[in-house]
Order: sequence, then C-alpha cells, then structure tokens
Amino acid sequence: MSSGDAAAQKAANAAAPKIPDLFRRIRGLFSPHRKALLVTVVLVLVGAAISVAPPLLTKQAFDRGLFPAGGPDVPVLMELVGLMIGLWVLSAGIGVWQTYLTATVGNSVMGALRIRLFGHLQRMELAFFTRTKTGVIQSRLQNDVGGVANVLSNTISSVLGNTVTVIAAFISMLVLSWQMTVVTVILLPLLVVAQRRVGQVRARIATKTQESLSDMTAITQEALSVSGILLAKSFNQQRSEVERYSAENRTQIGLQVRQQMSGQWFFAVVQIFLSVIPALIYLVAAWLILRDVPVTAGTIVAFTTVQARLTFPLMGLLRVALDLQTSGALFARIFEYLDLRPAITDGGASATVDEAQLGRVEFDDVEFAYPDAEPGQRTLRGVSFDIEPGQFAAFVGPSGAGKTTVSYLIPRFYEATGGSVRFAGTDVRDLRQESLVENIGIVSQETYLFHATIGDNLRYARPDATDEQLVDAARQANIHETIASFPDGYDTVVGERGYRLSGGEKQRIAIARVLLKDPAVLVLDEATSALDTVSERVVQEALDTATRGRTTIAIAHRLSTVRHADVVFVVDGGRIVERGTHDELVALGGVYADLYGQQVASTT
Repeated sequence: MSSGDAAAQKAANAAAPKIPDLFRRIRGLFSPHRKALLVTVVLVLVGAAISVAPPLLTKQAFDRGLFPAGGPDVPVLMELVGLMIGLWVLSAGIGVWQTYLTATVGNSVMGALRIRLFGHLQRMELAFFTRTKTGVIQSRLQNDVGGVANVLSNTISSVLGNTVTVIAAFISMLVLSWQMTVVTVILLPLLVVAQRRVGQVRARIATKTQESLSDMTAITQEALSVSGILLAKSFNQQRSEVERYSAENRTQIGLQVRQQMSGQWFFAVVQIFLSVIPALIYLVAAWLILRDVPVTAGTIVAFTTVQARLTFPLMGLLRVALDLQTSGALFARIFEYLDLRPAITDGGASATVDEAQLGRVEFDDVEFAYPDAEPGQRTLRGVSFDIEPGQFAAFVGPSGAGKTTVSYLIPRFYEATGGSVRFAGTDVRDLRQESLVENIGIVSQETYLFHATIGDNLRYARPDATDEQLVDAARQANIHETIASFPDGYDTVVGERGYRLSGGEKQRIAIARVLLKDPAVLVLDEATSALDTVSERVVQEALDTATRGRTTIAIAHRLSTVRHADVVFVVDGGRIVERGTHDELVALGGVYADLYGQQVASTT
C-alpha cells in the first residue's frame, strides 16, 4: 500500500463517526422479532445437525455396505443411501423455511430503520436542512440503509448456521480421528487474526465509499432537477456538469474496486490452504497406518467429507465477519443521524393555542442569530411589536434587513436566541408545535408543488377535503377557471415543483392550498415579488380574498402591495426603525419614504 493510500485510509477512519455501543444498538434492532429469530435458531441448529450426518453415513456406507468382510451388502447400502436422501430433502426444506424467516426479519428491520431515520429527519429543525445538501441526506436514507440490507438478511442464518456447522463438523472430525483434526485446524487462529486486519481496512474504505456516494447523489439531485437543468443549459455548462459527475464517478469506481479487492489475497491464501488439507490428510493417514493406528478407507473418505463441511462454513464465517466490520461503518453513519437532537422540540410544552386570543402575534425584545453566524453577528436586535387579531401588518426594508427571519420565528421554524415570541398570548416555546403550526398558513415567494395532481397538491393542506371544498378554495384563489380549462382538470399532473404551470398559476394554487387549511394567521413572504405585472395583479386579487377576516403578516419588497396595510414595520439592520401606516411613513420622510420614492421613480 502506498503512503498516499495509507494517508487516505487514515483520514477516512478519522472522519468516520464514532458511535458508542454500536453493535449493542445493532442487536437492539432485532428485538421486535424475537419469536421469528427463535424459530430461525431452532431451524439452524436442526439443519446444522443434519448437515454433518451424511458424511458419517458415508463412512457406514463404505465400511458396512461396500467393503464389509463378506462383500457388498446391498440391503444395508440401500438403507443407508435412502436415509441420506431423506436427510438431504429434509435439509432442503428447512433451508427454504429458514431463508423465508431471515429474509422477512432482515427486510423488516431494514424497512423499520429507514422509516425511523426518515421520521427523525422530519423532526429536525429548518437550520439542519439549510446547512446540509439534500443529496447527502438522501444518500444516508437510501445508500447507507440499502448497503446494510444484505447483512441484515443474511447474518442471522449465516452466523448461526455456519457456527453450528463448524462446531458439529469439528466434533465429528475428532470422533473420526483426533490426529488428522489437529493437522486440519492448527493454522486457523492465524486466519482469524488476518481476517480482522483485512476487515479494518475494508471498514475504512466503506466509509469513504459512502461519502463518495453521498456526493454523487447530491450532484444528481442538484444537476438533474428541473432547476439544475435550466441553469446548466442557460450557461451552456452541460459538459462541466458531466465532468463534475464523472470525476466523482471515477472516485467511486476506484473505491469500489479497492473495497472488492481488499482481502482477495487473504481469501486466495485461505482457499489454497483449505484445498490442500485433503491431500495432507492422505499423507497423515498413511503415516498413521504405518504406525499401526487403525484407519479405514471409510474413515478417510468420511473425514475428508466432514472437513469439506468445515471448510465452506468457515469461509462463510470469515466473509460475514468482514461484512459485519464493513457494515459497521454504514450503521455508524445511520446512527450518527439518528443521534442528532432537534434544536426545536416541544420539550415539556403542552399548551394549546388560546382560541380567545387567536390571531394575536407579539414580539418582545426579540434577538436572533443564525446557528452558523459569526460570534456577535445578529440578524434581529431587540425587535418588539404587537399585531392585533384580524390586523394586516407589513414588514418592509432593504434586502438582508431581517424581514423573512421574523416570518420564520412566528411558526417557530427557528428559535429566538433572546426575548419572547408570543402567539395568541402564549410564548411559542410553551405551545405544542402541532397546535401552533395548524393555526398558521404560509405563502412564500418560491412555491413548492409536488410531482402530483393539482388535487393532491391542494389536499396536502387538508387530506379529507371534498371535491366541492377544493373547488371553493380554488374559486377564492381565482384559479378554478384555469384548472377547469385543463383537459384533466384537478387531475392534471403539475410536474416536478410545478414546472408545467406558470408562476402566477403556481402561486394561486399555493393560495388555494392555504385557504383550504383556513388558518387564523396568514404569513405572506414576498408572495408576488417574482411575478410579472399581469400575474401580480391576478395573484394580488387572490391574496386580498385570502387575507380577509384573518391576521395577515406580509413580508414585502414591492411597497405598492402593502399600501393598505393597517400597520407597516420598517426593518433595517435587524431593528424596527419606523412603524405606522403608509401615509404616515411617507410623511415622516425616513427610510420608508426613501424606499417608496425609489420604487415610484423606477416605474416612471
């Protein structure tokens, strides 16, 4: 191994997550399947016991059936052959049953692990996803869990079956000839030591391989999404994207080859050693016969047959041991994610939203810094305001002032680092998240639609909604006539992220989805800033309907959309520097007046 390879392996090993009691936790995954495992153990024991019986019957066939003192004894030979056939049939049946049980348990454990990981990721805070590539998360969920699937399915029967077979074969060999048994097993401890060294190397390579798979998945997710394809075509960068993928693919190929080849020389030596043993047995048998040790032809044939029964299970155990060491790296990556603790949880919170104050939103001296911000860098600094139920409040200001951050703190997507955010008179940290979020509807600048039908996308807000309720929400959002004009109507598939629809159509579907939810508080995060003038007017009409009769908090870039707001908060540098109605702020001649003047000038 070159110094460069050694350094790379050392770095991969250092980067691998260290999980305390890893194998204890892996064993814990099988605890719900104790009954099936118990049946499997019984089948394995029975199957292993049966597997060593035919070689012993072979000895009897030779000594009593073929070569007895008076010549071949056909009736005895037929009886022994029939018994061997019966045992083989029984062994095959047990093997099928055992395979079904192990496959069921293994895949059930894998499926439960995948769901557990997916559910855990759903509970992680928004900040986790903003700092982690989606492709990397997908790789943990698919590649890492899939990478241990075969181990989960095969380890139980392989370890138990091979272990029992090896023990039974060893006992049978001792019964036949302890002298020949010593020759057979004398070098086995050296093989076990060598196997452990090879397993450590393969575990390190496996960690690096999964990291490379994560990078490949991330590139695929970024480059082959509709947005990624549009970007590459717009800048004529298809070749560079192919080269980026090819470079990572070359890395993956190299790692896969290294992983496949690691240990091949070890197994080649083991294979040679185990294959040579029968020839050595003949020499040992001759040596014993010359020293008047009673060794029959049947004993030699039976011993070499049993020795073969020892060889293949032993090879299987060595391979499983290597697979377990390799899969340990994958399990460590999975448990690393499972051990992540969401920064935002209900904790001891058990309060539900107070219906009497529903719609009231208050910030009391709120401070906030993003988790990855530099020390002392704060996005919000001492922000305080009160929004009454049914009020239309707007937040405006320069880019980066902290407007959108305000909208993230209300539903508690992020946790305020100082001060208090209250919803319906209760600190959001004391409210159950489910109770909080079910009373808040959000329409953002970037509308997200699933690759599904329009009806399915609308029902995401309310799965039990009737067709009449869908139509009613769509009419309020001024989108029903457009949907009805499509050949498939509400069964129209919108494509990934809704790319088969125009920006205005997507936005109005998003508004209809919020209307179907019917929240007490509506948060509009620059909901029309990405639209053209015509689409903005149509969407604004839908928003006017959506905001009627509910508290509305609008994060606005275009000040024309908030001229009729009950109160406008001007945010600059993380602080509220001005507040009032549109007319009051224009008359004040401050930050708002400057922003408004610039926008009016740009449209004339």
